Amino acid sequence: MIHQTVQKTIFLSSPHMSGKEQHYIQEAFETNWIAPLGPNVDAFEKEIAAFTGVNEAAAVSSGTAAIHLALSLLGVGKGDTVFCSTLTFIASANPILYLGAEPVFIDSERETWNMSPQGLATALNDAAQKGKRPKAVIVVNLYGQSAKMEELTALCDQYEVPMIEDAAESLGSSYKRKQSGSFGRFGIFSFNGNKIITTSGGGMLVSNDAAAIHKARFLATQARDPAPHYQHSKIGYNYRMSNVLAGIGRAQLQVLEERVKARRAIFERYEQALSTLPGIQFMPELEETYSNRWLTAMTVDEQEAGVSVRELIEGLAFENIEARPVWKPLHLQPLFKDAKYFPHGEKESISEQLFANGICLPSGSNMEELDQSRVIHCIKNSITAKEVERKII
Repeated sequence: MIHQTVQKTIFLSSPHMSGKEQHYIQEAFETNWIAPLGPNVDAFEKEIAAFTGVNEAAAVSSGTAAIHLALSLLGVGKGDTVFCSTLTFIASANPILYLGAEPVFIDSERETWNMSPQGLATALNDAAQKGKRPKAVIVVNLYGQSAKMEELTALCDQYEVPMIEDAAESLGSSYKRKQSGSFGRFGIFSFNGNKIITTSGGGMLVSNDAAAIHKARFLATQARDPAPHYQHSKIGYNYRMSNVLAGIGRAQLQVLEERVKARRAIFERYEQALSTLPGIQFMPELEETYSNRWLTAMTVDEQEAGVSVRELIEGLAFENIEARPVWKPLHLQPLFKDAKYFPHGEKESISEQLFANGICLPSGSNMEELDQSRVIHCIKNSITAKEVERKII
């Protein structure tokens, strides 16, 4: 009997510990700072604020919680609208619904795959003419690539609408030498297990508005009033990060630049090996930006490559290699079927094209070059096999 050898699984983006985390965890145990809040939380907030170049930061339980707090601080409520990038994970928009507001989705553009300034301009003009400007614009930095912040910020300023920068995937990236997450009224980060650095689960809300961050901490700690008994005058949330997880984050932050270099090197190897194949194009990096390349993403033209994204993902899965399609645009999600959507142009939806043709490849900073060679070999084989098949037919 012939037994097939099962090769180890190559994950899309697995956690990468530095070895320094245990020091902070042990310190938390020894001092009995196990519950939420503590010295690690305070220090982690200061370290993230210093790294990103903002005044204040609040450590919370997730990036989603950070967006929810940001929207709450901006007074978003029932009947309001919030504009949001459509090509993103649903967590970018769910907090809009938490507050009873209505999301309006904005298309991508080709140079960054992020929010289209053209689409945003059309949406803001339409809202102004109707006398109902949005309470906020949520701009997402997809897969680590910064959006066109200069143009988007100018539009938000022109219409006097505050911006929330969803930098969940882009910690360590920059736009014109300014750190990702430091644009707009608020910035948010995620430290989920698959992100470039992780606290297992957690997030951060950052801003130059120190008073707003102080209020965010208050709301995130069940909005307890300063009284000797438990008194509450506002709705609060259980959103604060634990001292143990913050310790993990402190150690992870120390190696962030190494992790960015590793992911950029992974991207470069993929690009060098695959960009000459027919129908393959990689996610671009806008001039004067520096992407952390959290995930390497590319598009596949089925007509030229002879293979579809679905077939590539299935072929990789057969070899125990995890790959994913590009995010499904939120305006196509059943949950948002009635939401308004502004495309990049009258006759083209860039986000829909990227979803149809986009694929994310394994990009973990702890992935060995031999593992990456397996991924490359599998993709080349899939495309070559289809070329041979077409010639025979």
